Amino acid sequence: MQKAMQNSNDNQDMKPTTDSGKTDPLKVIFNYNNVFYSFFYDDAASCIHRSREYAMNYVYSGEMVVDDGKQQIHVGKGECVFIPRDHRITLYKRSANGERYCGIFLMFTRNFLRERYAQGGPYKVPDNTPKLDTGVLKLPQTVEITSLFASMTPYFDPEVKPQEDFMQLKLQEGLLALLHIDPRFAPTLFDFNEPWKIDILDFLNQNYMYEFSQEELAHYTGRSLATFKRDFKKISSLTPERWLIHKRLEVAYELMKKGERKISEVCDKVGFKNQSHFSNAFKKQYGIPPTALIPSY
Repeated sequence: MQKAMQNSNDNQDMKPTTDSGKTDPLKVIFNYNNVFYSFFYDDAASCIHRSREYAMNYVYSGEMVVDDGKQQIHVGKGECVFIPRDHRITLYKRSANGERYCGIFLMFTRNFLRERYAQGGPYKVPDNTPKLDTGVLKLPQTVEITSLFASMTPYFDPEVKPQEDFMQLKLQEGLLALLHIDPRFAPTLFDFNEPWKIDILDFLNQNYMYEFSQEELAHYTGRSLATFKRDFKKISSLTPERWLIHKRLEVAYELMKKGERKISEVCDKVGFKNQSHFSNAFKKQYGIPPTALIPSY
């Protein structure tokens, strides 16, 4: 696996980054036709993950903790989780039992699922089959899942590149493995309706601490980019970026008024990555530095 550190790989569509946005040489992620192989050489690696598509994430070595804001799911060596589309999670990937984290991520795009659904056969289920509850799901260790990922491990060597059609077959195997685990996966995965519009302010008030581009905000609120911009102007004279900063500062102000004494913890809770930026923005908005609200004992 040391080869992965030396190989730039022409198929590396996802660039490894830290929370600050800078390239991290301790993470290597490369993509073979929506099958992603990842190596984490940092024992304390984490990343914010927003998948617009359904996915399976298998831990080949090391361990992963999935945090969706409501619960933490621990995923050990040989285990796999199902991740719903349009679902925001934080992934913590680290070494365990002397082994670095390595994982395989299968992404089921809408086009891929539409093509499979059109084939019929095992992809058809009775109309009255209910959908799965939303949320990350730890999958049972079935023979199908175990054999699927065992057959894919040779491609951890980036010099051994699989053919595109072969990776398509692996995606199909993963899909069938899910359908055999629970028939409710079918109406969940094969729902091709566009998302309904949701209230922009409700979404922002629940997710202000996260970083979003305008394109992502439009997607997660069920709008085109043009419609999102038009609708946002109806609710605020600020840009979405400025609205988020203003909201974070308001929450930070309330936290410190209630007795929060560590600025670093306040920054983390409200979504500021840079403490200096937070202090400057706070003073500009409230006319005092954040330290003025921190009681001294």
